Amino acid sequence: MSLLNTIIEHNQDFVETKEYEQFRTTKFPDKKMVIVTCMDARLTELLPKAMNLRNGDAKIIKNAGAIVSHPFGSVMRSIIVAVYELGAEEVFVVGHHECGMTGLNPQSVLEKAKSRGVSEDVIATLGNAGVNLDNFLTGFQFVHDGVVRSVDLIRKHPLLPNNLPVHGLLIHPETGRLDIIDNGYKS
Repeated sequence: MSLLNTIIEHNQDFVETKEYEQFRTTKFPDKKMVIVTCMDARLTELLPKAMNLRNGDAKIIKNAGAIVSHPFGSVMRSIIVAVYELGAEEVFVVGHHECGMTGLNPQSVLEKAKSRGVSEDVIATLGNAGVNLDNFLTGFQFVHDGVVRSVDLIRKHPLLPNNLPVHGLLIHPETGRLDIIDNGYKS
């Protein structure tokens, strides 16, 4: 059986037995917070538990490395919508130790893309169109620096209020320990 079929089969049972009832909430974050964090699978359940979050407490935005890479990209748009339309009053950027974006090598990613069928012509065309694949596919040397840069970009965004607390944290993916990198109340 395929993964898709397994998921759909489980979902039918989930709906029929009304297991969804325990997760009912509104679209507004009860703790009035938005979190930008990494997509690392180790954080799926660990991060909410470590932060004492239940379903409905926070808006959680996940991507590779918890990086806000562009002031007018989809991550920033989501933060702005969370603040103005959904009532978020604080932002948390939560990176993690042992992140796969640490030292990410763009050439390695492109070689793997080619081995999966992406042609050299496509890569060349993107480069000729002005896409800097090295910048696009580069992570950071130290996860701490990625958190600091993302916090700074959010904090200085012209469409966000100056008094919006933006915090930077690091979580340990094995223990859930949180370390404060930047306390947004002090900034």
